[in-house]
Amino acid sequence: MDKAAITFQDVEGGVASPIGFYAAGGSADVRKKSDKRLDTGVVYSLIPCAAAGVFTINAVKAAPVLQCQSLLESEGRIHGIVANSGNANACTGAQGKEDAAAMSLAASQACGVTDSSFLVCSTGRIGELLPMESLLETIKPLGEAAVAGAKDNESFGKSILTSDTKNKVCTAIFEIDGKTVTVGGCAKGAGMIEPNMATMLAFITTDIDAESEQLKTVLQKAVKTTFNAITVDGDMSTNDTVLLLANGESDVLLNAESEALFQEAVNQVCDSLADKIVADGERITKVVEILISGAANEGDAENIARAIGNSLLVKTSWYGNDPNWGRLMDALGYAKAKIDQDTIDIFYDDVPALEMSTPVPENKPKWKEIVSKPRFSIRINMHQGDATYRLRASDLTEGYVDFNKSE
Repeated sequence: MDKAAITFQDVEGGVASPIGFYAAGGSADVRKKSDKRLDTGVVYSLIPCAAAGVFTINAVKAAPVLQCQSLLESEGRIHGIVANSGNANACTGAQGKEDAAAMSLAASQACGVTDSSFLVCSTGRIGELLPMESLLETIKPLGEAAVAGAKDNESFGKSILTSDTKNKVCTAIFEIDGKTVTVGGCAKGAGMIEPNMATMLAFITTDIDAESEQLKTVLQKAVKTTFNAITVDGDMSTNDTVLLLANGESDVLLNAESEALFQEAVNQVCDSLADKIVADGERITKVVEILISGAANEGDAENIARAIGNSLLVKTSWYGNDPNWGRLMDALGYAKAKIDQDTIDIFYDDVPALEMSTPVPENKPKWKEIVSKPRFSIRINMHQGDATYRLRASDLTEGYVDFNKSE
């Protein structure tokens, strides 16, 4: 698909950009710091939506994840999303489940919807009950504001942030048969980042007319190569959620004619948000794209990329501007993949470090220059087959350790 057919806004828009979607964010003082920090948000569509979700595969799932899964499995139409930051509502037992259900009902009632038709997401500290009194008091005016037409992408985006330093939004737009389809996205995530997926929430809205099963297929394809192909610290969260909602307001059907354009638009939104998550990793200084080619199969390619991207020795060498390709070789050697140690190529950007496993030491000054940049790539050809994999990773710094040594 020609990407030029899609207008992409990398730092503009968000979940309220498509026709018929509204959003607002406010403060319920979830963190109990009395600092007015935005921590609660509502996304609303008057027209009920088809919806799909992808969730953490952690065996310990937060109550909001279970609430979302239950609502999606019921195949009911969805009117929106209610979310909070500062408290994950995870490992909170029966009370946590009751609180997640209460959030859904409160958002539904605030928007004039009889049944609980709002998906629920929470992110933040694990193991503490939500401050439900203040949370429910805040959800009500936010829902009312959304019904009144609020399209506050910025405040909603800020309301879901935890250790993030930046709002993460984007929008993709395309035309077909004289009609416009918009795909808006918003995400949070900076630490506990390792698929599947990461300690992240991502919300994608669109005004295309689609069925939930169609959205599920599109979303799973997009997530596989974006949100499921990033790592900061190798930890998998209890709350990971990606949601896709479609209300049909554009009058464009998701069919054979529009499918490729829509898939590419969703891909671009997910890819941008995934990149923003890695780039905003807790106290990182580098974003590294690991590109594996020539692997025996896709599983091997992924294993090699993850072994490198999650190696503490590799990540700290990146932080130290040290092009230590020996650590790359060591990591790929334990990746449980088909490997011939005599037929491996390694490149920093386009500068060779190994060619058929023969070192190219005269390039060391160039490697060091490349690894000193805030973004660079490592390309590795295994010469074992045709499989490829791309993983975006980060370095590991003293700042990360200091930031995460306590809450």
